[in-house]
Amino acid sequence: AVVSTQSGHYGRDIQTYLRMPLPAKDPMYSAEQIKIPPALPDILKQFTKAAIRTQPGDLLSWSAAYFDALSAGLAPPVKNRFEQADPGVKQITPGLLSVLHKQLRVQETVPVDELKTKWQQLSLPADRIEEILRLGNFVANVKWLNFLSLACTSLESNLTDAVTLLCKILTKDPEGGPARIPYDLFKQLYTYLAEVDGNITQEHIESVVAYLDNDAAKNENMIGPAHFSHSFCPKLSG
Repeated sequence: AVVSTQSGHYGRDIQTYLRMPLPAKDPMYSAEQIKIPPALPDILKQFTKAAIRTQPGDLLSWSAAYFDALSAGLAPPVKNRFEQADPGVKQITPGLLSVLHKQLRVQETVPVDELKTKWQQLSLPADRIEEILRLGNFVANVKWLNFLSLACTSLESNLTDAVTLLCKILTKDPEGGPARIPYDLFKQLYTYLAEVDGNITQEHIESVVAYLDNDAAKNENMIGPAHFSHSFCPKLSG
């Protein structure tokens, strides 16, 4: 009796299903009816190249940020060149810091919430941004160049290498060039990092600046790694 009841139940379900109207077929279009927007091929080509070059950890989140930036006429989150990195591992890299700088350099001060959004879109590690924010005592807003400077120190083992990376991100020289930046900017950021470090005396900071004053005067008030890495220059780290 139980089997017959179940058979009747399933039989009714099948009959109901068979009486349902068939789904409408997708309309057929001729090649002449399909109009491809003229800009679409190039947009997709550039998007694909950008994705391959940047290798975003979260492709969908990054893609949304990419097209949002383009539609707003802003710099998209794209690396200048491919950068070897461990797949699937969230990590800060020089290339990703450069991407952030391209997006935020127009702002002297950046709201923390905006910075965190862009950080997340690049799949950067959440614990590292919190560490940098604590180190810089940033709360609601950050001075962008100060944050960038601290981020560079988190990637390098010493202050000279960190300032070298900072120069490479900030310079207007061609890639592979001397990576010079304005001397006043160098003094501002070096002094900030030295003060945050806490182990570099004011006397030593002044000795570095005094030595580099002469180099800057000879180089149109520009300074690069070749100057502060020279053996005659006092070490930046004290």
